[in-house]
Amino acid sequence: MKQSDAEILREYGPFDGVEGVHGVTFDGERIWFASGERLNALDSDSGAVVGSIDVAAHAGTAFDGEHLFQIAGTRILKVDPKTGAVVGSIPAPGDGAASGLAWSEGSLWVGQFADRQIHEIDPADGKVLRSVDSDRQVTGVTWIDGELWHGFWQDEQSGLRRLDPTSGQVLEAVRMPSGAVVSGLESDGRDRFFCGGGPSGLVRAVQKPPR
Repeated sequence: MKQSDAEILREYGPFDGVEGVHGVTFDGERIWFASGERLNALDSDSGAVVGSIDVAAHAGTAFDGEHLFQIAGTRILKVDPKTGAVVGSIPAPGDGAASGLAWSEGSLWVGQFADRQIHEIDPADGKVLRSVDSDRQVTGVTWIDGELWHGFWQDEQSGLRRLDPTSGQVLEAVRMPSGAVVSGLESDGRDRFFCGGGPSGLVRAVQKPPR
């Protein structure tokens, strides 16, 4: 297994009124992060919060190119980012234990913290299509260049792991500095990860390890 230390490129925040960051996604221009009772739109260049949506936002966040998806308790909400309207919802696996969320090629991928699993689910009805086991508690999920990555936060250690999406074998690990937790994970589709910083109220940009 390849291992490396995280190269933190930038820290965003802390932000007024934000006590914790629970989920992170990226729409190509703005980083969206969940902070409990709202989704916040963060300009990735300036670092300014440029908008927000009042919606329950307790854990992972994802973007499919048109809509935001947000874990809210036992449900995954489908949100129109232009209007802020909730236009649909499906059950989240785990009966309220869902943590991370990602979109890839027509499916939602849901991390479950305590069960150490990642589920591929049908975004139409929430049906679990397959599950991938991890050996760490899952706090965030993302895909980049056909690679499945998840964030973890366990035993006062935190980092990113790349898994074989079929076997769950750990292929690569990136260690975060002490105290820099990962509470949500998204890629920018190129060479950066965006990581929620949990109770620090920060969002961190982390360099994707070179190939």
